[in-house]
Amino acid sequence: MRTIILTAVFIFSITNIFAQAEEPKLKIVPLTGDFYIYTTYNIYEKSQVPANGMYLVTNNGVVMFDTPWDTTQFQPLLDSIKSRHNKPVVMAFATHWHSDKTAGLEYYRQQGIKTYTTVLTDELSKKNNKKRAEFLMTKDTVFSVGQYSFETYYPGEGHTTDNIVIWFKKEKILYGGCLIKGADAESLGYLGDANVTAYASTLINVQKKCRNPKFIIIAHSDWNNINSLKHSIMMAKELKKDQQ
Repeated sequence: MRTIILTAVFIFSITNIFAQAEEPKLKIVPLTGDFYIYTTYNIYEKSQVPANGMYLVTNNGVVMFDTPWDTTQFQPLLDSIKSRHNKPVVMAFATHWHSDKTAGLEYYRQQGIKTYTTVLTDELSKKNNKKRAEFLMTKDTVFSVGQYSFETYYPGEGHTTDNIVIWFKKEKILYGGCLIKGADAESLGYLGDANVTAYASTLINVQKKCRNPKFIIIAHSDWNNINSLKHSIMMAKELKKDQQ
């Protein structure tokens, strides 16, 4: 009997290990309408961490917001988009200079995709030996692609000195990147390049600019809870108090 139990435990353990190993490296789920969330993974502090990006399918091609963190998924993401929608990616934006956002910029540029960051992001990318975009934004900019319009918005320093968000005013979709944390987050995450004094004010600027969002997409947590921005503001205020 003991042998049977040990064998069963062994088989369960092996099955569980293989199940974990077969976890997909790229996930794509629909958000609403022509908006989709894609997720890739990388190792941070010995743990596998998800990184969410977004893409929008327009009549004039697909627009990508942030690039995969996992460098093996640059082309699989393009292939998946082409297979699902029969449209090419025509533009790619990175919302700050860290590798979980910029890693694929050079690769996508080589594929003929127009890549964008702010001038500040480009300066920091160059300084920190990160991948850089072809086109640089000098100010907040409204883009119209096919039937959609969106605005890049720099609210101030927070997670990094250069972090921007993307605002779809008509659809009420806020793409917050790493600046905004999940509603269940216990902290503001990595703060090695952050401005902890300005963080709360920066988030409040986002709240004022992007009123009543229906969706808030965040980089490393569950994006289904709309309270993520309010929760992030609360954490940033507490962090500022702790620093005083």
